[in-house]
Amino acid sequence: NQKIAMATETKPNAKYQPVDWFTNAYAISSNAERQREASDQVRQEARFLRNETDNKTKWDQKDNNTRLADRVDVIRKWKEILEQTLGDLDAEISKLSESKEQTEEALERKNLPTDTVNECLTVRDGRRSIDNVEDEIEQQLRKEQEVIAKAKRNLQQKVDEQFEQLCVLQEARQQILADLQNKNIALGIDIDQYNLNEQSPNISYKPNPTRVPKGSTTPQQWEDFSRYNVDRAKAEIASSGRLREAAHRTIHDTDNDLESQRQASDYALRKRLHEQEQAKDELEWQKQQTEDEIAELERDIRALEEAIKAKIPPAKLAETRLENRTTRPGVELCRDAVQYGLTDEVQQIKASKDALYDKLKQARHNLDGLQKQLDRINADLAEKTNSIMLDRRTADVRNRLATKPITQTDGNMLKTGITRERSKVLA
Repeated sequence: NQKIAMATETKPNAKYQPVDWFTNAYAISSNAERQREASDQVRQEARFLRNETDNKTKWDQKDNNTRLADRVDVIRKWKEILEQTLGDLDAEISKLSESKEQTEEALERKNLPTDTVNECLTVRDGRRSIDNVEDEIEQQLRKEQEVIAKAKRNLQQKVDEQFEQLCVLQEARQQILADLQNKNIALGIDIDQYNLNEQSPNISYKPNPTRVPKGSTTPQQWEDFSRYNVDRAKAEIASSGRLREAAHRTIHDTDNDLESQRQASDYALRKRLHEQEQAKDELEWQKQQTEDEIAELERDIRALEEAIKAKIPPAKLAETRLENRTTRPGVELCRDAVQYGLTDEVQQIKASKDALYDKLKQARHNLDGLQKQLDRINADLAEKTNSIMLDRRTADVRNRLATKPITQTDGNMLKTGITRERSKVLA
């Protein structure tokens, strides 16, 4: 009891007025209503936010799916363009490689004309003396040498240009191929991302997913890169096509130039052979006429010698008669008509012998001249015969140009029975 009394004294119960009680009840009720209103506002805002964020997330996901689909379509479009360009590059590389091989074969075919012309000039160097002239055929052969050398230079230039163009095409092909490979990888990645959904097993949080990877490009840079590769490839394909046409024209132009010059050289050779044969026929005729004249002159010389010998007996007879009549005695030593006649006879015989000796000397001199001329004719005839033989050998050598030459490679394959396969891509 004592303890209770002490507690009552130290902690007296608080006493409120009724108004306080009503005020407190009203305050509690009002606060509860405000709190409920605030909570309802929060709930309404939360529902709105939940719906809005859910819709936003779904629409963003849908939009990005659409963007992924569009991106896949764009990559596929460029992939098709790159594949078409790669096919065009492979086709052009094959065509240019074949054109380069044809140009190399055309260049190799010029070895036969080169060897032939050199051999013709070497053969004709065997001409001797006056026949070793710088005639039209030699001029044409020298010109043919120049035409062949020019053709080989032009063809070699085209071979070099085609090789360089092949290297450029291969470089463009590597760029297209690398771009195409990257497109295939990117296409696979984006298709995989398009196919991902919220139920996919391999989705998870990633560290710093919104970072910008190093080396990222803008869509314009991405498209410009592929467009540059395609445009460059198309430009090189067009350049390669023009080069193939130029090489084709060069092959035909050089073949036409060589054929034209070959015909000019052959015509000059035929003309020179005709001139030499005419000269040979003329020399043979002159030889025959000279030999006939020598034979006639030799007969006349022998006749002159016989005529001179025939004057000996008449001379002896006339001189003997004159000498014997000098023994006539006395007045009988008369300078009668017989004396004058015998004297004239002796003088006439002497004059005849002198004339015959002069004519014999002249005939022998002419015979010597005819012999020397015959020697010159024979020597020149031998030169003409040698020249004709050499030019005919030259014509035989040039007959090899009438047939289409084959390259050494083709010749070896023809012997071995191997069929040549054209290169399809690489040079």
